[in-house]
Amino acid sequence: VRLRLVQPPIPQQRKWHRDHKAANLRLQAKLSLAPGHADRSVIIWPETAVPYLLSAEPLLQRELAGIVPPGGYLIAGAPRVDPDDPEGEIWNALHALDGSGQIVATYDKVHLVPFGEYTPLRGLLGLAKLTVGARDFSAGEGLKSLQLPGLPAFSPLICYEVIFPGAVTSRDAGVAPPRWLLNVTNDAWFGDSTGPYQHFAAARIRAVEEGLPLVRAANNGISAVIDSYGRIIDRINLNDRGIIDAQLP
Repeated sequence: VRLRLVQPPIPQQRKWHRDHKAANLRLQAKLSLAPGHADRSVIIWPETAVPYLLSAEPLLQRELAGIVPPGGYLIAGAPRVDPDDPEGEIWNALHALDGSGQIVATYDKVHLVPFGEYTPLRGLLGLAKLTVGARDFSAGEGLKSLQLPGLPAFSPLICYEVIFPGAVTSRDAGVAPPRWLLNVTNDAWFGDSTGPYQHFAAARIRAVEEGLPLVRAANNGISAVIDSYGRIIDRINLNDRGIIDAQLP
């Protein structure tokens, strides 16, 4: 399994700005299509890398098909709505697209950040979120083990979901146990503080606890491929732009 991880990194103040969203998308596409693209099994973008409601944008899905390597996938974070009810619930999601641009797998984030992705007791406290957008995100139904033809089953984890011991894989009976962990995140919120380093260290610990390789794609933060002993196979440092081409350990 030949991975390509993309770290843009896009400053938080530009990430959702109307005048920059299309350019942000083009930047990630350019990095994805660097030499060696056709030899990859999967391209992996960070959390909310697609700053549009991808599930409700069939034209954009078809455009992104041009980034999918032959016979492979593009896995990317994006906010998600029900196309039949775009003003209803909204989720922080991860999508897998195939070469036709079809969404073939989706995971909705389960562990939401209070005051970042939703406001607890909104009616009582009268407080707004600290992040862009007035709508609260909804929590997903539960952890999943996603299976795509040609890839070992994996457990998707969005942002800080990777920090919770014993809560990074589905325990549902009948679900194929994952062979690797996939963490997509955006640590640009932390700036140049200790936050991105602490988050990365916690992710490495989950790999060791679960005995599974961990693949981490960050908008800004520390993107890396880590084996099941916590050893770093390759990484992109905080504030650096680039790609990682690596084999899945």
